[in-house]
Amino acid sequence: MAATRKRFIAGAVCPKCKALDTLALWQEDGVEVVECVKCGHHQRQTDAQVEKHVRRDEQVIGIFDPK
Repeated sequence: MAATRKRFIAGAVCPKCKALDTLALWQEDGVEVVECVKCGHHQRQTDAQVEKHVRRDEQVIGIFDPK
């Protein structure tokens, strides 16, 4: 099994601990996962959540909303 490739989100602030540059992003079974490597806070966002933000003729990899 291949290791999951995680990417950091430059300039992002954790909504829980407010730390800067600590959010990692990756995909698990088609679901976008964001986790703070400092405090462990995490969010999951499915494609259905992304679709409501996408304009019809555009392609978007994903939208992260740290609320």
